[in-house]
Amino acid sequence: MSNKDVTTGKKHHWQPGDEGLDPNRWFALTVIAIASLMIVLDASIINLALPKAQKALHISNANRQWVVTAYSLAFGSLLLLGGRIADYVGRKRIFIIGLIGFALASALGGFATTQGLLFAARGLQGAFAALLAPSALSLINVTFTVPKERARAFGVYGAISGGGAAIGLIAGGALTEFANWRWCLFVNVPIAAIAVLLAIPNLHESKAAGDNKYDIPGAVTVTAGLICLVYGFSQAANNGWANIHTYPYFIVAAFFIGAFFVLEMQVDNPLLPLRVLTERNRGGSYLASLLTGTGLFAMFLFLSIYMQNFLHYSPLRSGFAFLPFSGGIIIGAGVASQLLPKVGPRPLMVGGLVVGAGGLWLLSGITPTSEYARSILPAMIIMSLGLAFVFIPSASTGLHNAGEHDAGVASAMLNTSQQIGGSLGAALLNTVAISSASTYIAAHKALGDKAAIFGQVHGFSTTFKFGTGFLLAAAIVSAVMINVGKDSVVETPGGGAL
Repeated sequence: MSNKDVTTGKKHHWQPGDEGLDPNRWFALTVIAIASLMIVLDASIINLALPKAQKALHISNANRQWVVTAYSLAFGSLLLLGGRIADYVGRKRIFIIGLIGFALASALGGFATTQGLLFAARGLQGAFAALLAPSALSLINVTFTVPKERARAFGVYGAISGGGAAIGLIAGGALTEFANWRWCLFVNVPIAAIAVLLAIPNLHESKAAGDNKYDIPGAVTVTAGLICLVYGFSQAANNGWANIHTYPYFIVAAFFIGAFFVLEMQVDNPLLPLRVLTERNRGGSYLASLLTGTGLFAMFLFLSIYMQNFLHYSPLRSGFAFLPFSGGIIIGAGVASQLLPKVGPRPLMVGGLVVGAGGLWLLSGITPTSEYARSILPAMIIMSLGLAFVFIPSASTGLHNAGEHDAGVASAMLNTSQQIGGSLGAALLNTVAISSASTYIAAHKALGDKAAIFGQVHGFSTTFKFGTGFLLAAAIVSAVMINVGKDSVVETPGGGAL
């Protein structure tokens, strides 16, 4: 919106820093909400399409995890750099570039005729999401200057972050069943186009002042290291752990990740200032989030395959079957937000992770003939209620004593640790699923044709047991490293998991 300057007669466009409130701020929030929902949707929408996409593009079981991993790996490893780029180049400009790039990457994935093209498109989606997510948060921060309105705006953002995954599951199931799995990617194109058209008149440009330098070597080394690590797990699934061709990737990964930390100690403008990690509560929160992501992300991957291939659920019915998990998260998060100021983060995190691990352990009891109501639903509810007590306290401790200067990078690290954990979990546990299935089939040849069926479900069951171990490890980390009291709880934007 613009108005005429009474002295010059020229139209004046509101800019951050002007006196008064931005008259377009609620339209701006609508645009930001659309883009944020698109990012969250794409983390879950593809899970329901995966069985169909795997069959259509002849994706092997060893490589199927790349459909999920390529997105979360690019998103997580580039998120910190994306935040810096948005601050320095201009938040509105990068927001629009992110929307356009995300739409083009989605279209590329929708038209993919080979698995390699689909994986590359998913990686591009993650890279542009790493530009979109931090610029969206920054735009909310600079657009809403009144504390009460800003809290309400962050509340909308938090609600989208919390409920978007559930919407993604339903949308993915519906699009796969009634249209085609490719529409799980194509759907982003019109959404992004609408967001761009609304963003141009309603968002206002803003930049960070000061030294505008990027830590490109840091971004390159950490991304290369994580890609090599995940690819090493993929090679282990293809060739086995005993194969000599598997280990060079882990060695190269260790070199790049080690180089990243050496660089961060030496450069003047580190991508990740190590002081953000060295405070025990923040470091404990990030490590617990990484371990939780490692154990949890694979649950969605393998359970969606199990529901469609063994329970013979349609994609849409599978999406609805996941809703109790989302409902448990929402209900549990509401209770956790009330308890957090009274008991502090550590009891909630430790207790929640132990309960979540118990639910995942129950899920490991599935067989090819299990029933949803008896074997999956109770485990899903227990798991979701437990993990809901983890997300809000971990977000609170992740920002503990970060200060104004490091608040942005500390907040981004929460998202980064979850995404990287999910990437590693999908790669590692997919390898575990294939290895344990092969071992089972070799040991049960007497079952004949049934050996392959029982073997694949045995592989899923084994991954859930491994996931249980990661959640228990996160509980131990929380018990040992989190020592902040209830009086030092930090209120996080959006009030939920970041």
